[in-house]
Amino acid sequence: MKRMFTAPDPGRTRLRNSLRAVIGTGLAVAVAELAGLSLTASITGGLAALLALFTVLDADVRAQRVTTALLPATGFPVLVLATGLHAMPPARDAAFLAVVFAGVYARRWGPRGHALGIFGFMMFFVTQFLHARPAQLPELFAAVALALLSAGAVRFVLWPIERRTPPAAPPPPLPGTGLARPTTRQAFQATAACAFALAVGQVLSEDRWYWAVGTAWWIFVNTASRGETLVRGFRRVLGTVVGIAAGLLIAVPLHGAPAPTAALVAVCVFGIFYTAAPSYSWMMFFVTVMAGLLYGLLGVLHPGLLLLRFEETAVGALGAALAVVLILPVTTHGANDAWIQRALHCVRAATAASLDRLAGDPAADPAPHAAELELLLARARVALAPLVHPLSPLRARKARARQVMALLDDCAREVRGLVAVAADPQASHDARLAAACWRVEAAVEALTAPEGSPEPAAPRTAARESAAEPALAHLHGLEEALVALATPLRTDPRAPLVITA
Repeated sequence: MKRMFTAPDPGRTRLRNSLRAVIGTGLAVAVAELAGLSLTASITGGLAALLALFTVLDADVRAQRVTTALLPATGFPVLVLATGLHAMPPARDAAFLAVVFAGVYARRWGPRGHALGIFGFMMFFVTQFLHARPAQLPELFAAVALALLSAGAVRFVLWPIERRTPPAAPPPPLPGTGLARPTTRQAFQATAACAFALAVGQVLSEDRWYWAVGTAWWIFVNTASRGETLVRGFRRVLGTVVGIAAGLLIAVPLHGAPAPTAALVAVCVFGIFYTAAPSYSWMMFFVTVMAGLLYGLLGVLHPGLLLLRFEETAVGALGAALAVVLILPVTTHGANDAWIQRALHCVRAATAASLDRLAGDPAADPAPHAAELELLLARARVALAPLVHPLSPLRARKARARQVMALLDDCAREVRGLVAVAADPQASHDARLAAACWRVEAAVEALTAPEGSPEPAAPRTAARESAAEPALAHLHGLEEALVALATPLRTDPRAPLVITA
């Protein structure tokens, strides 16, 4: 909980995105209700708006507009397919698995493919959640169209956050070819996991089996290794359990009362967006509570349904675990060094841009590098999570991983401070800054060089004595953190976290 509320939020971007999501989703539902659409259509529209605001993550505003406009091209055919096959379980199940494979495979086309794949999957999922029928297609189309227009109006007109603060491009996936390519490998893994979840989930319930499939699907979003996927599955189950407990205390007593339910759903939407980056468990808590509230609106909520939700979630997590262990597995160690290396290169880029800005170059802007560093560190935390998990029995590896993450956090803190100083037009520049920057670059090069290269030298006393000025203080702190990283990163290769070229 502490990390959820104290996690860095440069420019309060997470806070603003969360508030905007509440407005966009609320507007979509309000427009659907004013248009006289049914409750089923209104819920579909609200979820469509939430997905559009949550999954469209292109690097510039124009690309975001295009991706948002393309969502119906994926969503509408899937709605037709899902509703048309609803009464034919074998064909429906086969179609769902095909959508799973295509949705994951589409991630190879970057943020746009990622968003379109998720939207297509969720449109199939929503039809199962709401038991939608072909006769409802016209109003479902209308609800989704109105929702995307509402979300677009809020995102691109009323509150264009990205226009003033361009979003950092999400880090590209780890390289690979053929079946080793992440999107190809995950497409097979996710399809196998969802097939297992679908089969076992239907044994538990012929009506609510889709929660198992949804769990397996979402566990594979933004994971790269076997360990990451296993930890993500554990956190999803944990968040679901806590969310179910909250649902028993909050959602069940409400009995679907419209006004308080709508207010709490808005809180959940905010929570989903605000906690997604720092804590997957808390995000799942809010997702679970929101699902309980929506079941209450539909008039089907009872304690037994929440228990079934937990059982289906456990089945989906088990399916994901089996898939990553048995099908084209990628070890945790195989992903760690790549993300750490990318973060270190980003530290060097941010430092160089800050130095240029302090030297008077108006075109130099270190802020995008600092934002990218936050994304890379979040990705590194995911990669290291299996090693620092409380249930991990590898104590030495756990200690080294914690030390690496703490030192990377120190680097990020010093980079943020340096960027803030560089943004001050009154900040001065002298030769000492250039020397300190060169030492930082040398330390990064030493850490990312092939194994066997010399380790970075200890910070010089002169730098320590001159660290009273803000920029020098941040550069010196950065240098110390980079030098300290040599110990945990340059360990025995048989036991983790060795940076390779």
